[in-house]
Parts: sequence; C-alpha cells; structure tokens
Amino acid sequence: MRACGIIPARLQSSRLPRKLLLAETGRPLLQYVWEAACRARRLDEVIVATDSEEIAETVRRFGGRCEMTGEHPSGTDRIAEVVRRCGLDADIVVNIQGDEPEIDPRHIDALVETLQDHPDAQMATLATPITSLDRLNDRSCTKVVCSTAGRALYFSRLPIPCCRDGHVDELLQKAAQTDARLSPWNLHIGLYAYRREFLLRLTELPPSPLERLEKLEQLRALEAGAWIQVAFVDHASVGIDTPDDYAQFCARQRRRAA
Repeated sequence: MRACGIIPARLQSSRLPRKLLLAETGRPLLQYVWEAACRARRLDEVIVATDSEEIAETVRRFGGRCEMTGEHPSGTDRIAEVVRRCGLDADIVVNIQGDEPEIDPRHIDALVETLQDHPDAQMATLATPITSLDRLNDRSCTKVVCSTAGRALYFSRLPIPCCRDGHVDELLQKAAQTDARLSPWNLHIGLYAYRREFLLRLTELPPSPLERLEKLEQLRALEAGAWIQVAFVDHASVGIDTPDDYAQFCARQRRRAA
C-alpha cells in the first residue's frame, strides 16, 4: 500500500507574511517540514504543492519535488489537484501542514498505519489529551470526541464534551498529575491521511452546514458519513503562526545547535 505525503504551501500569511520562506536559522521554514516528512518510514514520496513560483524555486534548491497548482480555498483542495493532475498511484495521501517545522515523523507513520489497520475508515487524524484549562477554552484549539474504538464523533472549537457538574479543574488536574489519558477532553491535531478516492470525492462536495458554522473542514467528511479514525499521540507539534512563534522556534534551533 503506497503512501504519499503532500505539503500544501502558500506564500502569503495574514499574521506572519511569507513565513514558509523565513530562513533566519539558515534554512527556510518549509525545508524543515519537508525534511521531517522525508524521515517518515511509511511515506513513499513527499511533494510540495504550491501556487507560488518563489516557493517552488526554493523547494527545487533544497532538492524537493514541487508541483504547481491553481489557487484554492484550502490545503485539501490543493493536494487533491495534485493527486488528480499527476495521476499519483498512492493508496493513501497524507496532508502535512507546511508551518509545523518540528512535526514528528512518527506521527505521520501513525496516520498511515491507522488507515492500514482500519480498512473501513476513509480518513485518519491525530489527537492528544488536554490537561490545560487554557487550551480547553481556547477556540483556536479544536477538540474531538471519539467512540471507545477511536472513531471521531464530532469536532468543535468549544470544549466538548460538556462537563455538566462543573468539575473541570479537578478532572484536568488529576489527568495532569497522574495520567493524561484520564482527561475527558482531546485536542485535535490537524494532520490528515485520506484514502485516495475518498479525498477526490470529498473535495467535490460543497462546504457542509456544520463546516460553515464551526469553520472546520473535517466536519464536511463527518456530515457525508465518513469514518474518521483517530490515533492518539503524546504531544502536538508547534505551529508557526506569529512572529513570536518563529522567534521561539529559532531560539530552539540555536539551543539544539549549541
């Protein structure tokens, strides 16, 4: 079963312009993502998909494969264009975020293995337990509720499930001090693996009602009846969204090099 990782990459970013090409560490941010993806054992190929010739030239300079695309509303649509146009023979396509330079290759492997182990699932994604009240209440942090078998039931920006009796602090503290897996709340990690044909069908569907409300693209798949299998990992990657995020990343790289 062949698997391909595709990194959708656009040049402009509202909070950190041209972030994928920032190179204060000596390498562009995007190169770190590509190198991490290449270390995943379960990927047969890694491709960068972009509508920016500047990004494409950067990728070629560091030795990566890049495919040009048109403009798209989402990274999922961008990778679907590459799959359609290039006729990729991959059975599984992994959507890898271009602004997570410290992504763990083992997480990519876990996604591919999850689809291999669950032949009826059309998609796979990741989650990690929440043990922080700030993260639980942060609407930029998506939460996922799963069945006991790990199938996604719902995603939301609000804290789900609701703790009716109000013992939120107590539950989070217990999970933080003993075992994170005791937390009733799970942080969704925005890394996805799709079966090839499902990816192509999904991107032909219009945005769904719940997707429009929550601004969460994965709800389109759930509303269409898809089986999304969730694999649990012990930590989330740090995304680069702001100048401060990038400064902290650079500082971590300097410490590693020291």
